[in-house]
Amino acid sequence: MTDPGRSCLVVGSSDGIGRRVVERMVADGWTVTGISRSPADSLGDRHHHHVLDVRAADYRAALAAVCDQRGPFDVAVYCAGVGDLLELDDLAAQRAAFEVNLLGAVDTFGVLYPAWRARRAGHFVVLSSLADKLLGPRSPGYNASKAAVSSYFESLALAVRGDGIAITNLRFGFVDTKLAKSPLRPFMLTRDRAARTVARVIARRPIRRSTPLPMVALCAALGLILQCRALLG
Repeated sequence: MTDPGRSCLVVGSSDGIGRRVVERMVADGWTVTGISRSPADSLGDRHHHHVLDVRAADYRAALAAVCDQRGPFDVAVYCAGVGDLLELDDLAAQRAAFEVNLLGAVDTFGVLYPAWRARRAGHFVVLSSLADKLLGPRSPGYNASKAAVSSYFESLALAVRGDGIAITNLRFGFVDTKLAKSPLRPFMLTRDRAARTVARVIARRPIRRSTPLPMVALCAALGLILQCRALLG
């Protein structure tokens, strides 16, 4: 992964997986531009941070300005995400899951795509979840938004690979961040391990990576059970 001539954009970079990704890539010699709705401490000359909210009406224009100033980027990693538990009296948080997890990623790629197509090079990594295959009453907005992320970006990967552009849908199980709200969190990954996985997919450029494997198997079995229950009533 080390290459002092390469640059990366990380969206959702002030904490969680995104912060670890920034730290790792800076340590490996990349020039990293971070974006989040919160400020972040500087990691030196190779790290630049911009406060932007992916839900803001002017997000695309603001991101385009950052790209003009800091780009072109070789890689972009979309780490921004929210996932609140369901409150039927107020569904705003469920809507926010789609706005941040899905539409923010769609808008980010939309801004980056023209320059990447002109260069015939670029790699977009979007963080999804193994929950994209699960039905459940606790966080339907999170699960459904991640299902949409996985379906959209894996399909988009097939559409743009002829332009020399790679898209990776990175599906994690539980990671030790503020999004891990379940009382049971089997096979939970550390943020450092998650960042190492991001580094590996940047190097290998697969369309899909799902991890950890024991959780992949568990979610596949659980998803089948939940779907059968839903069909059988």
